[in-house]
Amino acid sequence: MLDFLLVFIVGLVLALIIGFPVIKISKKFHIQQTILHYVDKHAGKSGTPTMGGVIFILSSIIASLIFIRGKFYTPVLILLAMLGYGVLGFLDDFIKIKYHKNEGLKPYQKIIGQVSLALILAIFAYFNIGTSINLFGFEIDLGLFIIPFIVFFYVAVTNSVNLTDGLDGLAGGVSMVYLLIFGVIVALLGESNYSIISFALAGSLLGFLVFNCFPAKIFMGDTGSLALGGAIASLAVFSRLELIMAIIGIMFVLSALSDIIQVLYFKKTHKRIFKMTPLHHHFEKNGVHENRIVAVYIIITLVCGLGSLIGYMFVTGVI
Repeated sequence: MLDFLLVFIVGLVLALIIGFPVIKISKKFHIQQTILHYVDKHAGKSGTPTMGGVIFILSSIIASLIFIRGKFYTPVLILLAMLGYGVLGFLDDFIKIKYHKNEGLKPYQKIIGQVSLALILAIFAYFNIGTSINLFGFEIDLGLFIIPFIVFFYVAVTNSVNLTDGLDGLAGGVSMVYLLIFGVIVALLGESNYSIISFALAGSLLGFLVFNCFPAKIFMGDTGSLALGGAIASLAVFSRLELIMAIIGIMFVLSALSDIIQVLYFKKTHKRIFKMTPLHHHFEKNGVHENRIVAVYIIITLVCGLGSLIGYMFVTGVI
């Protein structure tokens, strides 16, 4: 347990150290966010430095590599997956910055990149992790269908986390709580290296939130949100806990669902269910301050996470 606390602290300290020069460099080279014209309450945020995901990507990788023990290749693959999705997000951010707009890679280009990375990871998981998924001790064997399932899972998770990144501290705060709970669960199941990565990333996110909480000094950008999604998905896949992600990460799921429902309903009726999606923007349009939205999202994640943790404590015989 001491290692988990130490890697959390190391991730936190590294993020704080890395954060200041990253912000300074971002300002110097005008690595700034362009805000969509129709997100009226965020117009004043235009020009805020972005690509801040670099802060927690670097700090979590360094902290993890210091503390990982035993079999090295699977934990390192998780870190490489985070880095790979981060590079995809970096390309998206780079195009936005270069052409001073809020649209980077084309949707199909993003999907091709996400699916390609996911397919490599799914094939590795098939041959090295197995074909079953686990939910509170119940095994579900998918056989060969585990490969398309994992590909779908990666695409769903990375895009859900990306959609949740719409308010100062939202994706970072929800992800931090998610990773803390997930880290405890996989520790109970004996996967200490996965816990190391979870706590390293959680600590790094806490350090990043010092700069990203309202009013944000830097945004994580798609560099950060896609990397976060890649890390969260990889940790779930390689610990075979994909289904628990949808419970602890309920706010990620709701962000994606609100977007899907809005699009499908509008195509059918030319009317909107929500004032704006993802869901957090709907609440903003109804006059709720973003700090309150962030707090509620974090609290709901914590409650769902603690419920899941208690379930796994029963399964492992802790209680």
